[in-house]
Amino acid sequence: MQITVDQNRMQRELAALASLSDAPPPAVTRIVFSAMDLKARAYLDGIFSDAGLVVRKDRAGNTFARWIGSEPELPVVGTGSHADAIPFAGSYDGTVGLLGGLEAIRALQRAGFRPRRSIELLMFTSEEPTRFGIGCLGSRLLSGALPPERARLLKDSAGKSLEEVLEAAGFTGSLDDVPLPEDYYHAFVELHIEQGPLLERQKIPIGIVTSIAAPATLRLEIEGEGGHAGAMLMPDRRDAFLAAAEIALGVESAAKSTGSIDSVATVGVCNVFPGAVNSVPSRTVVEIDVRDTDLARRDAMLEKIRGTYEAISAKRKVRILETPVNADAPAQSSPFVVEALRASCAAAGLESMLMVSRAYHDSLFVARIAPQAMLFIPCRNGYSHRPDEYAAPEDITAGVQVLAQTLAHLSE
Repeated sequence: MQITVDQNRMQRELAALASLSDAPPPAVTRIVFSAMDLKARAYLDGIFSDAGLVVRKDRAGNTFARWIGSEPELPVVGTGSHADAIPFAGSYDGTVGLLGGLEAIRALQRAGFRPRRSIELLMFTSEEPTRFGIGCLGSRLLSGALPPERARLLKDSAGKSLEEVLEAAGFTGSLDDVPLPEDYYHAFVELHIEQGPLLERQKIPIGIVTSIAAPATLRLEIEGEGGHAGAMLMPDRRDAFLAAAEIALGVESAAKSTGSIDSVATVGVCNVFPGAVNSVPSRTVVEIDVRDTDLARRDAMLEKIRGTYEAISAKRKVRILETPVNADAPAQSSPFVVEALRASCAAAGLESMLMVSRAYHDSLFVARIAPQAMLFIPCRNGYSHRPDEYAAPEDITAGVQVLAQTLAHLSE
C-alpha cells in the first residue's frame, strides 16, 4: 500500500488553526471553551466532516470523528490529541497529533484502504490546565480517573463551574455518560512533538514512547512572622520566604538523589506576602511538581521532600500546610502497539528509538482503558509551550506516514 501524505495541506491546516488565537502571531493562545476555542472547534468539525468522518461530541466537549470500518461493532482504533493552548504557546503542541491523525486517515483513504475496525480521531477537551487548574480534563473523564462528582466542583478563575461553562458552549447531557467502557478501544496511538531535544540531537526522525512520566503536585503554605525589615532583628526572624528557599533546594536534592535521569522535581510557583522590599515575608506559597516514570521512585522523592520541609519547619519555627493537588500514576505503553509502531517505521525505512515521555499527555489516562503508545517527532531545540515552537514539515510528514501505517495495521 502506497501511503502519500499531503504535506502542503497539513501546513495550511496547521497555519489556519494557529491563526485562531487570542495572541498575535507567532504566539498561540486558545483557552478551552473561549470564543476562539469554539471557532477552532467549528473549523475542525468542518474538515473532519469533509473527510467523510462521522462526528459526535460528549458532555465534556471531547470530539470523536469516526471512519466507519467494515465491522463497526468491533472495538475501534483511536488516535488524536488536543487543540487548546496555554497563553503565548506555539503552533504544534497537540495540533500535530490532531491534524496529523486526520491526514493519516485521509492518506489511507487515498490509498484505497478500507479498515476492518473503525478508526476514530479524538480531540480531547482541555489537555492544558489553564482554565480549570487541572490538565487532561477530557481524558481524565473519559477514563474514569476524574469522577463526574469531582468534576462538577471545578471552577474557573471567574467562579464559573465546569457545567456552567459547558452549557454556555453548547455541550449538553450528563457528565455521568462521559466515561468510556473498557472494551471501547482495540488500541490507541497519539502523535506528538517530543517537547525535548533528544530526537533532534541524535538526528533520529521517530521516537516510540515506552512509558509516560506522571506528576505529583504539592502546594505548600508557609506561615512565618512578618515585620519591618529594619526593625526586626535577625535572631528573632521566622521568615517564610527563607524557609521556602531552603525547601526549593531540598526539592532539587530529592530529584538528584535518585540517580535516575527520569527523576525530576521543580518549584514552579513561589508567591511571597506581603511582597514589599522593606517587609519580612510573613507567608509564602510554593507549588512543587515531582515526576518520574517509576511510581515507587516518584513517591520516594515525595517522602524525602516531606521530611525536608518538616525539618525546616522545626528549625525556622514556621508552620507549613501541605495540600496535594494531584498524584497521577505513570503509564506503560502496550507492547503490541509499540511493536506495531516499530514495524511501521521499518516499513517506511525510518530510523526510530525507544524513549520515555517526561511530559505527560492525554495518553497517560487513555492507558487506563486501552492498549496505547505514543509516537514522537523532533521539535527544534526541544522548545515547546512558547511562540518559537517548531516542527519541520518533513518531520511531520514522517510522523504521519508512520501513524497511517500503524493505524492500518491495528485496524486489520
